[in-house]
Amino acid sequence: MSHLFSPIRFRELQVKNRIFVSPMCQYSAKEGLAETWHLVHLGSRAIGGAGIVFTEATAVSSEGRISPGDLGLWSDKHAEALKPITAFIKAQDSVAGVQLAHAGRKASVQAPWLGGKPVGADRGGWKVVGPSPLAFDSNHQTPQEMKEADIEKVILDFENSTRWAEKAGFQVVEIHMAHGYLLHEFLSPLSNQRSDQYGGTLENRMRLPLMIAEKVRRLWPQELPVFVRISATDWIEGGWDLEQSISFCRRLKTLSIDLIDTSTAGLAPQQKIPAAPLFQVPFAHQIKSKVDIRTGAVGLITEPQEAEMILQKGEADAIFVGRELLRNPYWPLNRAAVELAEDIKWPDQYDRAKPREHSHK
Repeated sequence: MSHLFSPIRFRELQVKNRIFVSPMCQYSAKEGLAETWHLVHLGSRAIGGAGIVFTEATAVSSEGRISPGDLGLWSDKHAEALKPITAFIKAQDSVAGVQLAHAGRKASVQAPWLGGKPVGADRGGWKVVGPSPLAFDSNHQTPQEMKEADIEKVILDFENSTRWAEKAGFQVVEIHMAHGYLLHEFLSPLSNQRSDQYGGTLENRMRLPLMIAEKVRRLWPQELPVFVRISATDWIEGGWDLEQSISFCRRLKTLSIDLIDTSTAGLAPQQKIPAAPLFQVPFAHQIKSKVDIRTGAVGLITEPQEAEMILQKGEADAIFVGRELLRNPYWPLNRAAVELAEDIKWPDQYDRAKPREHSHK
């Protein structure tokens, strides 16, 4: 069997293959509530054969959303709206995962197709917060510097969302600490210029993200895994980098985090990203080898043979696929399995369309 289609076990959870749907914002919720769009979007990827299907970044509070259209999980009502989706994903023999997030200083903006500009209070926007009063760029709000009470609220919000995630039927929680959102903002010295216990030294900048990781891991069922997504580098001199990421992931390992979903960038517009196929894989490999923790590789991975080689070489333990699964929700079934000569089960309803010879047509 190929590595890509070999099962992987996290605690008591068996995942049928190493293809994980990367969290991808849809900007299509109303008041944070999942809609029919989310059922069809996420359900299609489960039908398509992915091992884990993650929701988009799911806000732990209304003010933690990126846009007014973001998915949220801050009440029983939100959990109930997600139950049909998790049930459908499980019925396809896939695993339902949720990425819990707070957008920090990048919050309260329009959906990208509306321009992505800040949303004013007159159009349903809100005041944004961050570790320091430093705007993402000139087009974003300057965040209010978080006081101790604000930090305590964010911790409580993550705790409560973790409880609602279990009620909603999810089997994996991923904590979003990447892409310039709140917890990444605390980690990076470029966005965190505090002088209290949450800023300055690496130990202080890691404090809040580690506190949240510890709380989520303690509250989440012990038989189920917790992942953390990080940006392994800001791609900006003097910012967050691989060395700090390795130190951070060593601490996450002591908290029994099960996998590091290894991305990069997103903190500031001056980043210079050398984007190319597989460009982020070395970060997953370095963290896996130096921390001895499972990692997921993500970013412009579109070819089944490339994904297979990453796993064969031990550079990562799973492959998070994003835009390729937007282009083709059935990439695991009708592309990867065919090219890797894997005779995997198709949904009964689609079986008559299954290629009977292992050749890419």
